[in-house]
Amino acid sequence: MSGLITWLRDPNPASRMQSRLGQSYLNWLRLRRNPLAMIGLCITLVLLFAALFAPLLAPHDPITQDLGRRLLPPLTAGNLLGTDDFGRDILSRILYGSRTTLYIVLLVILTAPVAGLIIGTVAGYFGGWTDIALMRLTDIFLAFPKLILALALVAVLGPGIENAVLAIALTAWPPYARVARAETLTVRSSDYIAAVKLQGAGPIRVIWGHIIPMCLPSVIIRVTLDMAGVILTAAGLGFLGLGVQPPLPEWGLMISAGRKYLFEQWWVATMPGLAIFIVSLGFNLLGDGLRDVLDPKSTSK
Repeated sequence: MSGLITWLRDPNPASRMQSRLGQSYLNWLRLRRNPLAMIGLCITLVLLFAALFAPLLAPHDPITQDLGRRLLPPLTAGNLLGTDDFGRDILSRILYGSRTTLYIVLLVILTAPVAGLIIGTVAGYFGGWTDIALMRLTDIFLAFPKLILALALVAVLGPGIENAVLAIALTAWPPYARVARAETLTVRSSDYIAAVKLQGAGPIRVIWGHIIPMCLPSVIIRVTLDMAGVILTAAGLGFLGLGVQPPLPEWGLMISAGRKYLFEQWWVATMPGLAIFIVSLGFNLLGDGLRDVLDPKSTSK
C-alpha cells in the first residue's frame, strides 16, 4: 500500500495515467480534510446505497395497502416511520423513492450538462454570429424561472417521469453553457491551443480534446451544486401531480398526499420532506468541497 501511495505522489510521473491518478489522489486528500464535504459525500453514498439495495432494506412492499394500519405514528411495531393514509409503510416508500430521485438525477446529469458544455464551448471557440445566436438562445431559456418553464413543458408533454426528466433537462442546460463559454474564452487564445492548431488540429479536435477537458472541473462543480435544485424541481413536479404518478413512491408525491394530514398526522408529509432536505444538503456540502478542490483559483493546499 505504501508503495502505491509513493507511486501516486511521485513528483515526476512516468506516464499520463500516473499523472492523472496522482492528481486525483491529491484531490482526494484535499477533499478529505474538509469535514463538511465528507458529510456531504457520506449522505450521497447513503442515497446510492439506499437506492441500490431498497428491496433488501425496505421492511414492507411500498405499494401494498393495509387500511387496517393507516396513519400509524412513528416507532410503531413494524413501521419505524409510521404509515400513510393507505396503510403503506413510509420508510419503505422513502427507500424506494430514493431510486426515483437517483434515476431523475442521473438522467439530468447525462443530458443537461453535456448539452450545455457542447453549446458553450462551440459558442466560445467560434465567436461571431455563432456565439451571438447560441447565447441569445441561452438567454431566452434563462429568462424564465426553471420551475415555471418545467411546468409549462410538462403540461404540454403530459405527466410522467420521462417527461419530467426531459422538462428538467431542458431548463437546466443554460447555466452550464454560460460556464463553458466563459472557460472557453479564457483558454482559446492560450499558447498550447495555438500549438495544437499549428500541428494541424481542426476545430472539433481542439474543442473535444483540449477545451472541453479544461471546462470539466467547473462543470462538475456546477453539476454537484445544482443537484439540490434538480431534486427540488422533481419533487415540485411530483407534488403538483405532473411527475411520477401514483402509486409509485416519490418524495414530492408523498408530501402532496400527506399535506392534508399535516397537523394531526404530521409524519406523513414530514418524513419525505426530511429526506429531500437531507439529500439536498448533502449535495450542496459535497459541491462546496469539490469547488475548493477542483477550482484552479483556489488557494487551499
